[in-house]
Amino acid sequence: MSVGVLAAVGLAAVLGGAAHASVVAAESVYADIARQVALPTTRVTAILQNPAADPHEFEPAPSAARAVADAGIVIETGIGYDPWMDRLLAASPAPGRHVIVVADLLRLHAGDNSHLWYDPAAMPLLVRSLRDVLAQADPADAQAVSARCASVLTSLAALQRRIDAMRARFAGAQVAATEPVFGPMLDALGLRDRHGRFEVSVMNGTEPRAGDVASLEDDLRAHRIRVLITNAQATDQEAARLAEIARAEGVPVVAVSETLPAEQTYQRWIEAELAALEAALSRPVAD
Repeated sequence: MSVGVLAAVGLAAVLGGAAHASVVAAESVYADIARQVALPTTRVTAILQNPAADPHEFEPAPSAARAVADAGIVIETGIGYDPWMDRLLAASPAPGRHVIVVADLLRLHAGDNSHLWYDPAAMPLLVRSLRDVLAQADPADAQAVSARCASVLTSLAALQRRIDAMRARFAGAQVAATEPVFGPMLDALGLRDRHGRFEVSVMNGTEPRAGDVASLEDDLRAHRIRVLITNAQATDQEAARLAEIARAEGVPVVAVSETLPAEQTYQRWIEAELAALEAALSRPVAD
């Protein structure tokens, strides 16, 4: 028996066949994509799924350890975003388990922006990776999985066309954010984010430099910023104060979330946030 066949047999044993396959995703956004790609008989679990939770303060419950122990496929962000998942994996090693690290698919490293679901390249790569793993586990279902994969990729391509159209229209526009959550999407849209150091300070819970705060406030009052982007799941006092200044100065404020909202698909979530941002960028610049 060839090495490739042995690997497929080992993975199939861990997955228990497609009818009993178990996928565990560190974040709910990856679980949503897994449900769209895998057959309905595949059990998909998200560890971090409360849209009100702060991902940076999250600690998994004992049930998460049990879910990972039983999983044949595990999906995580990597590059330090969900280090608790690596601890769960280390506590229950399984030779045939397949671990998909989204940061590795994008060839990113520690220090890169870890909010990878806002990188338009991430989800198509994840979809194809899931397709290959699921097909390897049970070749009999490969055709059905591939068909579901093609449908998901078509919907993601529509999102990409929306992003491309917005980039053509707004590239070079100056924006700011209270945290770097939306950073990969801002890059994809060709928007200029002027205050990265301030954003990282807020995200890390450290005191922003006085000069960084003053610079951002001055840009808002001088209307050099077209849109201020905030994190709907954060309650930082300085960020809230700057959002109030933006609204008072007539600068649009767009709130994005760090985790997938309840009862939403990834595609609908991103489409709604892009629509809100497009509407804000379309407003006349305040004098």
